[in-house]
Amino acid sequence: MTKIAETEGALETRGIEQVPDHERTARTRDLFPTWVGANISVLLLTMGASLVVAYHLNIWQALVVAVAAPVVAYGLVGLIGIAGKRGGAPGMALSRAVFGQRGNLLPGSLIWVARWGWETINAVTGAYAMLTILDIAFGLKANGVLDMVMLLAFVVATFAISGLGIHAVQKCNKYATYLFGLFSVLVLVYLVVNTDWSKVLGHAAGSTAAVITGIGMIAAGGVSWIPSAPDFTRYLPRTASSRAIVGTSVGGAGIVVLPMVLMGAVMAVATPDLASASDPVSFLGEILPTWIAVPYLLIALIGMVLINSMSMYSAGFTAQTLGFKVPRHWAVSVNAVISLVFGGALMLVATSFMGSFIAFLSLLAVAFSAWVGVFGADMLRRTEYDGQAMTDTTRTSAYWYRGGFSPAAVAAWAIGLGAGLMFTTSDWFTGPLAKNNVIGEYGLGWVATIVVSGLLYVVLPKPPVVTPAASTAPTEESVSVTA
Repeated sequence: MTKIAETEGALETRGIEQVPDHERTARTRDLFPTWVGANISVLLLTMGASLVVAYHLNIWQALVVAVAAPVVAYGLVGLIGIAGKRGGAPGMALSRAVFGQRGNLLPGSLIWVARWGWETINAVTGAYAMLTILDIAFGLKANGVLDMVMLLAFVVATFAISGLGIHAVQKCNKYATYLFGLFSVLVLVYLVVNTDWSKVLGHAAGSTAAVITGIGMIAAGGVSWIPSAPDFTRYLPRTASSRAIVGTSVGGAGIVVLPMVLMGAVMAVATPDLASASDPVSFLGEILPTWIAVPYLLIALIGMVLINSMSMYSAGFTAQTLGFKVPRHWAVSVNAVISLVFGGALMLVATSFMGSFIAFLSLLAVAFSAWVGVFGADMLRRTEYDGQAMTDTTRTSAYWYRGGFSPAAVAAWAIGLGAGLMFTTSDWFTGPLAKNNVIGEYGLGWVATIVVSGLLYVVLPKPPVVTPAASTAPTEESVSVTA
């Protein structure tokens, strides 16, 4: 069987190695349904409602948040995705060129662990969606055993799709996009007709700080995708339009995030106790009629399976870059087991889902942003990645640098991460600099992380950038690179 046949078959066998040019036949427009699928989650409804309930914003401020958040987060996703077409490899494999073969283990480990939490949150939300469907349609009430059965079913479905690989994920995303769009329109029409708009429009405005913090909360989900962006662009040809990569990333996410956040904000009029709810889904059964709620939750459930499939797909690559000597689809199984264990603990122990979720998001964004700052700054000076050096983890690798570390990248990452945490406030952790300043008050710890790590990397002395000896054909972005 040829490599072409392998990558186009049902099971993707390629791991973190560089995709050869003759197999890079994907199209930028395929990214649109990919990022639509990455946002088909009822959590966006819940987060939209929390803008009103927890952040005390009015509908117009919620609109600002719903527009700005995907532009900020998925603009960064698109920009980092450009590295995928340049290097033809997953994000955490390309990261070896920046941090060094050993240095990359530090941000890679943190990102892998943070992804456990994201996958756990999504798995729990999917399980709650199934429980809500069973309650609405058949009158089956949740209990400990049923909770675990639904969680197991969700995780198994996620593992099945993510294990197959990128072609299965993209194909499922395409069909889910059409179905979800259709039923979202039905929900929107129902809300327009049945909502008490005097209450919605009469809601007092919140503070500017709450608006900016809300943007950060909604954007955090997108920020978590940034290191994974090259995973979904590595099959693009080197000549693919960078502008199209950014545009389809923002457009695909925005077309889902905007209406769902606004619908959640409208729904909040009927769910003032959402912030203290034990799950993020059951309120839909109270607001929507059964004929809309059941199919809508079913489609949203499919979306959440796809979101976790994409996350586990990328997590498999991260595990491989950390040294797990197993095929990608078996590396995925590690995250599946972890999300099952952690998800079970969250469903059985947590008393307030939204409180835990918002606290997690604030820390998640900082954890991913330290890598984003360094990797993004490095992209300004590097337009090529040596595929052989990425997979060579010995001292002979061009990306070995000093003892396997790039001192500039590791130092910038660590200091940026520490700076961001110092300005971060959450229910779980509050940094010493989170009060009495604009950064802490406006929830901009994750932005501070990107700025500090990026600027430090720019100014610190770096190992020379090694241009591949056997360079491929010139491209629109091929330039001479100097240290």
